[in-house]
Amino acid sequence: MAKGRSRLKEEILDLLERDKEFRYAVAGYLGISETLKRLDALEERMVQLLEEQKKLWEEVKGLWEEVKGLRESQEKLWEDVKGLKESVKGLREGQEKLWEEVSALRKGQEKLWKEVKRIRVTTDRLALSLEEEARSFIAHRLKQELGIDVKLDRVFVDSMEIDIYGATGDICVIGEATVRLGAKRVERLVRRVELIKQRRPDLLRRKVIKAIYTYVAVPQAIETAINNKVWVLDWQRNLTPIAIEETG
Repeated sequence: MAKGRSRLKEEILDLLERDKEFRYAVAGYLGISETLKRLDALEERMVQLLEEQKKLWEEVKGLWEEVKGLRESQEKLWEDVKGLKESVKGLREGQEKLWEEVSALRKGQEKLWKEVKRIRVTTDRLALSLEEEARSFIAHRLKQELGIDVKLDRVFVDSMEIDIYGATGDICVIGEATVRLGAKRVERLVRRVELIKQRRPDLLRRKVIKAIYTYVAVPQAIETAINNKVWVLDWQRNLTPIAIEETG
């Protein structure tokens, strides 16, 4: 078998050397075969390229979907920015309006404080007039009814002001003046007398008259005054009896 193959090879080689047409035929065959192999390889490569191109188009398609999503997100973001700008604009307008209202409130407050100051001044003047009126009527009534001649003024115990105070001999007068008298105001005078006993005993005498001058006194205040021996009077009459209390 091997000898047959060897002889065949020798014959083919001999033909290639001697027969020009045979040599061209073999060369052509070999060229076509190689071309076919190359074409097969190219076909395989084309199939691979088509698959890769298909994958690439799929990726490109995905990228376009992402770009589309980004554009939609960007449009939504611009809408949000636009809405934010409108909100900021509205906020600024509201802030400006708020500052205008605050400015108006400040002006109103300043006007209110001026009015309060004016009312305080008026009230102080009325209170001073009431206190002066009270001292005058109390001093006159004491001299007329009891023959006690005492000069009345105001006095301070620490930072507390006593509207009416005066002393003569062994009697002192401690009192207040108020437009409207309630029970609590009567009790306050009683407490103040006790405070004077503790902090300013030099102002006290052996006898003390507690007096309140008023324009209007409620019934409960009259009852409380009688129970605490407080003399209550107005410009016309005594609302409770004049009581002289021993300080002990």
